[in-house]
Amino acid sequence: MLTRIDHIGIACRDLEATVDFYSRTYGFQVFHTEVNQEQGVREAMLRINGTDDGGASYLQLLEPIREDSAVAKWLAKNGEGVHHIAFGTADVDADSEAIRDKGVRVLYDEPRRGSMDSRITFLHPKDCHGVLTELVTAADPDTASH
Repeated sequence: MLTRIDHIGIACRDLEATVDFYSRTYGFQVFHTEVNQEQGVREAMLRINGTDDGGASYLQLLEPIREDSAVAKWLAKNGEGVHHIAFGTADVDADSEAIRDKGVRVLYDEPRRGSMDSRITFLHPKDCHGVLTELVTAADPDTASH
């Protein structure tokens, strides 16, 4: 069962400048940064608020580190802006299977490692009214790295 909006992914060309904008304009602070080589991005997670299920909601700022990454290709086509929305779930495996059974294309056969040691998969935007949708199971907060 989907429990919250986990994050909204925003593609950007300059991570530091984008972090600076969100910090100065809205007061959001960086909660976590990392480089995800598999996805070809450098990212910053800005925590917005806590949620009823014990998780949190974030803005995920994504800067490509390779021209062949999905985010770099998306930026070239669309420019900076909202890239995807992610919903939190306690069980990404079960929920992605249930959604697949309803005819929605799930982009990964098995969930992969995402930000902050989460487990993730994506749903095809053509099956989700044009919105790239991510499903996220957060890592256990006692073992997650920040």
